[in-house]
Amino acid sequence: MSVLTDTYTLNNGTKIPKIGFGTWQTAEGKTAYDAVSLALQTGYRHIDTARAYGNEHSVGQAIADSDVKREDLWVTTKLPAGDKTRDAILADFDRSMTALNLDYIDLYLIHGPWPWSQAGRRHFDSENTETWKTLEELQRSGRIRSIGLSNFDVHDMTNILNIAEIKPVVNQIQYYIGFTEPKISAFAKENDIRIEAYSPLATGDILNTPSVQQLADKYQVSVPQLALRFTLQNGTVTLPKARSRQHIEEDSQLDFQISDADMAVLNASADAAPMHSHNRTQG
Repeated sequence: MSVLTDTYTLNNGTKIPKIGFGTWQTAEGKTAYDAVSLALQTGYRHIDTARAYGNEHSVGQAIADSDVKREDLWVTTKLPAGDKTRDAILADFDRSMTALNLDYIDLYLIHGPWPWSQAGRRHFDSENTETWKTLEELQRSGRIRSIGLSNFDVHDMTNILNIAEIKPVVNQIQYYIGFTEPKISAFAKENDIRIEAYSPLATGDILNTPSVQQLADKYQVSVPQLALRFTLQNGTVTLPKARSRQHIEEDSQLDFQISDADMAVLNASADAAPMHSHNRTQG
């Protein structure tokens, strides 16, 4: 059985595919449409996009043109990080629904605890409280099945948990070999919030890491396959992104097992892509 059919059960009882197809930096139009179409043909059943990516229309069109039943598909999109008032949130959500042309969203995330221009400068506790309450309202309306977070540190997760009537199901963070954000990951696990690993290949910067290449050679897999398998064995939802058929198919071929000893080495390793740009989420 393909790993693409494997799921985790989230804290609200819903089952999320362990591998999602990411669309960050995938341009609107033919590029996004073809990438998502190829992913669905390959067997991916979890598609991750965001209002900020600017490609929701093409993602939605690829979904509509595929032969995959809606009930067999998991679709995630995200609220722009800077919109933290009820009116702005409702308007953004309507735009996403129109662009995607869907009746409901499986998972809707707050894309960041702060506007991107103010990332890491201060906490936005009251603004995030209003944002979360609005997402709860949308979930109760039936237009969203699950709600969650992205780029939230321990402080910002705590702020949400203190006021939440509906607990976040995930926190989507930057996560790859040597950069697993241990404080955030441990806090999320303690509170039954699943980590989603975006940039699990450090946007390609991990490809030239000799120690990772050596271990990939041992398992007779590619560096991307090893890096993705690492995130899965740490219990995250992993979100590879690719555009070519070769890479889309390769990223789905993860039915091998990294030994406990090698996982320990990888989990203790230094940042496999130290020059990669890091979001200010570690807290």
